[in-house]
Amino acid sequence: MNFFIKNMVGPRCKMIVEQEFEKIGLKCINIELGRVTITGDASAAQIMEAGLALSNYGLVLLDNKKNILVESIKRVIVDMITYSDSPLKTNFSDYLSTELNFDYTYLANIFSDVQGTTIEQFIILNKIQAVKQLIWQDELTLTEISWKLHYSSVAHLSAQFKKVTGVTPSHFKQVSFNDQKSA
Repeated sequence: MNFFIKNMVGPRCKMIVEQEFEKIGLKCINIELGRVTITGDASAAQIMEAGLALSNYGLVLLDNKKNILVESIKRVIVDMITYSDSPLKTNFSDYLSTELNFDYTYLANIFSDVQGTTIEQFIILNKIQAVKQLIWQDELTLTEISWKLHYSSVAHLSAQFKKVTGVTPSHFKQVSFNDQKSA
């Protein structure tokens, strides 16, 4: 049986979900961001208890097909941004359509209805967050960051970064490191 969970963002969330499911007698056999597979079935009481337990951590057990699809879209995007080191062989819309087996227009309409924003805007905001993290880590050059996050050029990354944050990546790096030194 599969459960879909909103707001799962990392390894800590996976650990919390596994612990909470085990407390109510549900054995997890696979945990991914946004999705958990258990052995057997869960009773209505267990499902309600799981939803309540997860809500204490800001996690939401999904039961609506549209919400589940939106969380799947988010998971694919975050995985693509966070874990993909090789350049995409296709554009984001084709990639999403292939990964989720739905027409991109359908995915985009559902996402906009549920989230109140576009898939493109969600991708941009997540990429900018990833850029910030990589700048803070100070292990890659801006050229390497732009390649890793599938930007066409450093100029494109810089322009998008400035549009979203109001500052250039270089200024952001300078301010971030000055803040670290004074802390």
